[in-house]
Amino acid sequence: MGERKGQNLYYPPDYDPKVGGLNKFMGTHALRERARKLHMGILIIRFEMPYNIWCDGCKNHIGMGVRYNAEKTKIGMYYSTPIYQFRMKCHLCDNHFEIKTDPGNLDYVIVSGARRQENRWDPTENGQIVPETKETQKKMFDDAMFRLEHKTGDEDTSKLDKSRLNKLVGRNDKVWNDDYEANCALRRNFRKRRKELEESAVNDSLLLAKSSLDINLLPENEDDRNVAALLSLRPSKSIEENQNCMRSKIMHSSALPSSSGLLSSFGGLKKEESLSKQTLKTLNLGVIVKRKCETEKLDKQINENETLNKCDDNVSANNDVNVSVNKVSLVGDYSSSGDNSD
Repeated sequence: MGERKGQNLYYPPDYDPKVGGLNKFMGTHALRERARKLHMGILIIRFEMPYNIWCDGCKNHIGMGVRYNAEKTKIGMYYSTPIYQFRMKCHLCDNHFEIKTDPGNLDYVIVSGARRQENRWDPTENGQIVPETKETQKKMFDDAMFRLEHKTGDEDTSKLDKSRLNKLVGRNDKVWNDDYEANCALRRNFRKRRKELEESAVNDSLLLAKSSLDINLLPENEDDRNVAALLSLRPSKSIEENQNCMRSKIMHSSALPSSSGLLSSFGGLKKEESLSKQTLKTLNLGVIVKRKCETEKLDKQINENETLNKCDDNVSANNDVNVSVNKVSLVGDYSSSGDNSD
């Protein structure tokens, strides 16, 4: 492809090969816009983020591998190795951050505008193979006794880990020896998991449509089911609310069991917010029925009293008549007896 690049260039009619190349003749740089600050010692390159960072401007996370157009500048030397600094703008805000190389530690250092996400750990703690440091390598090269002790320690470690390594190798051969069976097992598990995800998506869509929500639902677990069951059995009122309702009922009720006290107690119950309208109608109907019964009883008693009074009046009138008759009869007897004597 290199020999074809010259055919794609445009050479103007006044081009003179004696001047030099086409870029020199046109007064341009081969890197075009990337070299617009080259006179200031700045070259614009494509820089890839070496690790995860947090932007100090917008506080957002920027992952490792994100690429930027960075201004590359040489700021010093580490022995014979140059130290470069890169300045770039965050793609989420107007903040700029600067990162420089650290040849001594084979790493990158953040100068300003961001901070590194610390997720480093000791590889020896999780069983990783750690390469020897420069100090250890130098000591092994100079000290024969240290090299012998180090070699003996490595042999002892290999003997201890030999059985575990053999189990891992055997398991690997058992699982991946037959490529067809391994592929079938993976595809079988994949189909099962895909069906579960499809059913879950259908159930979630129905629930969201029923609740008129537009959120992402998390997969449910056993704890969620237990909490939902407890919430469904939870009473409508708490213990404190029930106590307050009972106190209010006692305060608004009468001490004596009378109709007025009953009405006042019902009036107090009407003030409670937890009592429904249907319950109030039922209670009022009961009061009306009770009052009607009491009125009928009072009317009955009044009728009975009136009847008794009439009977008493009749009896007293009869007694008066009898007395007057007796008196008349006595007078008549006396008169008749007097006449007879004459």
